[in-house]
Amino acid sequence: MASPLDLPPVGLGTMGIDDPDVIATALDLGYRHLDTAQIYGTEDVVGEGLARSAVPREDVTIATKVWADSLAPDDVRRTTAESLDRLGLESVDLLYVHRPVETYDPDETLPAFDDRRDAGTIRAVGVSNFSRAELETAQAVLDAPIAAHQVEFHPLFQPDDLLAHAREHGYPLVAYSPLANGRAREIDAVVDIAENHNATPEAVCLAWLAAKEGVVTIPKASSAAHLRANLDAQDLELDPAERERIDAIERTDELFPE
Repeated sequence: MASPLDLPPVGLGTMGIDDPDVIATALDLGYRHLDTAQIYGTEDVVGEGLARSAVPREDVTIATKVWADSLAPDDVRRTTAESLDRLGLESVDLLYVHRPVETYDPDETLPAFDDRRDAGTIRAVGVSNFSRAELETAQAVLDAPIAAHQVEFHPLFQPDDLLAHAREHGYPLVAYSPLANGRAREIDAVVDIAENHNATPEAVCLAWLAAKEGVVTIPKASSAAHLRANLDAQDLELDPAERERIDAIERTDELFPE
C-alpha cells in the first residue's frame, strides 16, 4: 500500500533551531516539509514560525515524533495533545514512533497511533530507527499503512536493506543527518565529486540522496544562505559513475546508534 504522503525531496530538520524566523524564512524560500520531535524541544519554534509565514498551513507537511519514554497508549494520547498545543495546530500530518525502545510495545503502542489517526489528530503514522524485523511487525499490527520511515542515511552509513523495504512497500525513506553530522568535507570521494561540479560536499551529499528513488532528506540549516543552498542541491545532477562511487564508500559509521 502506498504512503498517503507526498514528501518533497528536501525538507527541513529542526533539531537545535531556536528562532521561529528561521522556520518562516525556510517556508518563504520554498520548504514544505518541517520535521520536529518532542525530544528536540522545537515544536513551539516550528509552530510560531509557521504562524509567522504567509504560506498556508495546508501546503506544509508537519511531522513530529513521540519519544521513547511516552509510547504507552495513555502517554501517546497525552503527549500528542501536548505536541499539538506547542505547535499551535489541530492536527499534524505525520506522527512517528521516534525509537522502538523503552516503553515501546508494538501491540500496545501502534494501536494508540491508529487511534490518533482515527480521531483526526494525525493524518499518517510513521516510524523511525526501526529494523527490518520491527518494520514487518509494525505492518502486521497497524491498521494504517506506514507512511514514512526516518533513518540515519549519509555516505558513511547507507541502510540499503531498509531502502529496499521502503521501495517494496511504497513509502518514503526519510534520511536524517544527510551531511554525516558535519563530516561531509572529510569524505574523499564526496570532496572530489564536489570539485568536479564546482559545488560543496554538502550539496553533493544531498544531490546523491535526492537522486535515489524513494528517498527524501531533512538537513538542518539556520542561515538563509544554507537554507537556500540545501534546496538548490536537489538540482545538482551527478552522473551514474559519481553516484556509484559514493554508493561504494565503506558504510560502517553509524553516528546515532540506539
